[in-house]
Amino acid sequence: MELNLTGGGPADDADLIKDVSEATFMADVVEASQAVPVIVDFWAPWCGPCKTLGPLLEDAVRAAKGAVKMAKVNVDEAQMIAGQLQIQSIPTVFAFHKGQPIDGFQGALPQSEIKAFVDRVVKAAGGEAPGDGLAEAIEAAEEMLAEGAAADAAQTFAAILGEDPHHAAAYGGMVRAYIAADDLEKAEALLNGAPIEISEAPELEAAHAQLNLAKQAADAGPVTDLAAAVEANENDLQARFDLAQALYASGDAEAAVDQLLELFKRDREWNEEAAKTQLFTIFEALKPNDPVVLNGRRKLSSMIFA
Repeated sequence: MELNLTGGGPADDADLIKDVSEATFMADVVEASQAVPVIVDFWAPWCGPCKTLGPLLEDAVRAAKGAVKMAKVNVDEAQMIAGQLQIQSIPTVFAFHKGQPIDGFQGALPQSEIKAFVDRVVKAAGGEAPGDGLAEAIEAAEEMLAEGAAADAAQTFAAILGEDPHHAAAYGGMVRAYIAADDLEKAEALLNGAPIEISEAPELEAAHAQLNLAKQAADAGPVTDLAAAVEANENDLQARFDLAQALYASGDAEAAVDQLLELFKRDREWNEEAAKTQLFTIFEALKPNDPVVLNGRRKLSSMIFA
C-alpha cells in the first residue's frame, strides 16, 4: 500500500511534505533546496522498513517547523533519479542543500537518530542552534568585515571564541578576517588548528574555499590576455579555466561562474572535473543567498540532471 503523504496532516503539509516524481524532482528538490534543505526519502511500496521510517521522518520534519522540507521518491517510478544518485538499497535518505546532497543514511533508524539527523541538516544549512546568545555579536562582526574593518572584526570573533571555543561561525569569521587583511599564512594556520568538533562545519568549509581562491588570485593572469586567448580558440579549455580564475580575482564572480559553466558544458570531465570543483569552491566561498550562487547552482544542477 502506498503511503499517503498529504492527507491527514496539517494544512501546510502539502508544501512541507510532497510526493516527487522524475518530472518534478528538479523543481521540488534541486531548486527548492536553494531556499531550505530538502530531505528526500527514497522508498518503494513493497519495502517494509520504508513504511516504518516514513512516518517517523515526516514527524521530525514537521517538528522542525519549516526549517526543512521533505520529498518522497518512489524508486520504482523514478529509476533514472535513483540510478543517478546510486541508490542501491531502500530506504535511503538524502538531504539536499543548494542543489547538492549534503548528508544521508540508509535503513530504518530509531526516532531519536532521525531527529538528530534532521537537526544536523538544519545546522549544516546555516540554521542557528537554539539558545545561541552570541548571534548578535556574530552579526556585528560580520558587518565590520563587510565594511572593511577586518582588524575590528577579528577582535570581535576572537572575543566570541573566548566564550565558546567551538563556535563555528566565529571561527570561520576569524579566518575570513585574516584573509581580508591579506594575511593568508595566519588564516591557513588558524584553519589547520581548528577543533576537530567543528573542522567540517559549513562555516569553516566556506573559509577554506575563500582561502583557496585567495591563493589562486596571487597567480591569476591578466584578464585581457586570457579573454583574447579564449576568443581566439573557444575550445582552449585551460585558457577558459585560467580566465575564470582571473575574473574571480578581479572581483567579477558572476563572469567567472559563467566561464566555468561554459567549460563544464563543453567537457564536464576535463582535468578531472576541474570546472565543477572550481564552481563548488566559489559557491562555498560566497554567501548562500548570493544571486551568483543561486543562479550558478541552478544552471549547474540543470546540466547535471539533464
